[in-house]
Amino acid sequence: MDLIPRSNVVHKLEKRSLLIAINCIAGLSIFFFGYDQGMMGGVNNAENYYHDTMKFGHKGPDGPVIDDTLLQGGIVSVYYLGTLVGCLVGGSFGDRYGRIKAIALGAGWAIFGATLQCAAQNHVWMIFARLINGWGTGILNAIVPVWATETAEHKSRGQFVAIEFTLNIFGVVVAYWLEFGCKYYTGGNGSFVWRFPIAFQILPLIFLLAIVWIFPESPRWLVKMGREDEARYILGRLRGETGEDLGKAEAEFQDIRNIAELERKTAKSQSYFAMLFGIGSGKLHTGRRVQLVVWLQIMQEWIGIAGVTIYAPTIFRTAGIADKDVQWISGLNNITYMFATLICVFTLDRIGRRWTLYWGSVVQGIAMFLAGGFARLGLNEPDNSTSARGYSSGAVAMIFLFTATFGATWLTVPWLYPAEIFPLEVRAKGNAWGVVGWSIGNGWLTLLCPVMFKALDEKTYYIFAACNVITIPMVWALYPESNQRTLEEMNLLFAADSIWNWEAERNFALLKEQNPDLVQAAQRGHSVIDPETGLPRQPSVSRGMSLDASALTAHARHNDGVVDEKQTFKHSG
Repeated sequence: MDLIPRSNVVHKLEKRSLLIAINCIAGLSIFFFGYDQGMMGGVNNAENYYHDTMKFGHKGPDGPVIDDTLLQGGIVSVYYLGTLVGCLVGGSFGDRYGRIKAIALGAGWAIFGATLQCAAQNHVWMIFARLINGWGTGILNAIVPVWATETAEHKSRGQFVAIEFTLNIFGVVVAYWLEFGCKYYTGGNGSFVWRFPIAFQILPLIFLLAIVWIFPESPRWLVKMGREDEARYILGRLRGETGEDLGKAEAEFQDIRNIAELERKTAKSQSYFAMLFGIGSGKLHTGRRVQLVVWLQIMQEWIGIAGVTIYAPTIFRTAGIADKDVQWISGLNNITYMFATLICVFTLDRIGRRWTLYWGSVVQGIAMFLAGGFARLGLNEPDNSTSARGYSSGAVAMIFLFTATFGATWLTVPWLYPAEIFPLEVRAKGNAWGVVGWSIGNGWLTLLCPVMFKALDEKTYYIFAACNVITIPMVWALYPESNQRTLEEMNLLFAADSIWNWEAERNFALLKEQNPDLVQAAQRGHSVIDPETGLPRQPSVSRGMSLDASALTAHARHNDGVVDEKQTFKHSG
């Protein structure tokens, strides 16, 4: 294939080895994302940072004393304003110029921002540096999952999403323990303690920027741009062209080409503004889907994890832990967090998204309520008494339980759900909306966290616990189950005009019953070409779920049996 440079790894690797290589590069970006999240926990505790450089606190007998909590929270949270803007830019840039160029742009912006951060001389400098760094992170978060899933086989996508968040938390672990080691350099004094951890993130970003150019572009994007020869060649290398793999690449290529043609017909109605308000989406109800993923990400942060990740030292001090023990306990908590994410790899597809969120919210809510209670009991006891240490240990144990449960449940689902529920032609932009919700939730909470801890102390735990309680009826009432359902079935699932989950499920069951041929097509992936045989399917079936002017008709019957109206499932252009 002369159109693809000979240096590209697609010429040297194929099938599983090529997929592993692509996932490793995607994992490198996700590692940086986690590292950048965990980094500020240690930076906020460096005396040279909070007292000498940023001037929002001073050193007290038991650790940092924050004089300006709004400034401390603002420096942390402005990063998420950057990610919000960056993800929207990344989604549009990636659709126009390609996934590889978008990844390179994100890495370059992040390098620039990280360089400015580690050279910061005052809080104004730091605020703008974190804003720029956030732009790069937002671009990467919006486009890397799309690139990875567009090259992976359908059967491996879900597992990869779960595994990638193990790498994400590994980044958090590296950040904490690196800062723990830096604390002992020159007795914890000087700017090296916080500048070096910030600068360390530049290394994986430089490697990502340098190596991503020799990796293959998304075949789906190439087809959209009319570069079909390149797309066909890359698919052949990804899926194999010999033995039992013969015909799979060609079948998938034909599917992508047909779907891309449908996307071109509906592209005019798929701006971010149109998606937000569901303009022109008809029975696809993209506006409802956008609201669901945005609020799911916001609640993911408000159940407490953003506070635990970034303000872990503050949380453990509130629980009565001595300053000398805070840092290593925080690091140990993140190791537990990392290993707990592996639970989700084995349970998510077994019990579904909704039940994963249910049990997570129950355990997390109980843990936060108990953490607040133990912390208060410990503070009521004399310092260093046996009972005070016992209550403090109980509070720490509850924080560990909360973090581990979050890693096994709420960490993955809010990132997976956007990739599952959006129509194919807006998947990248749908994923960007998820990052918007994450940015809002993180920015909002990290801005308020230091203010809440200063004003409420251990009562802040009760706010997090209450948010966990709120998520249970929210998920039950509004979020349909996406587990074991294809993309085409997602369109049927959201065809109901009601926002309530039980109405969506009732309408979905009705459409399945009255359109058995359509449902069978969806279960097989609903494509024009059968990926197993490479043979064309019935034209009437493939047109039934067309995303443009084709229509799905069914008779929607109400429970009382009186009303019988014709329902049209249609995407208006």
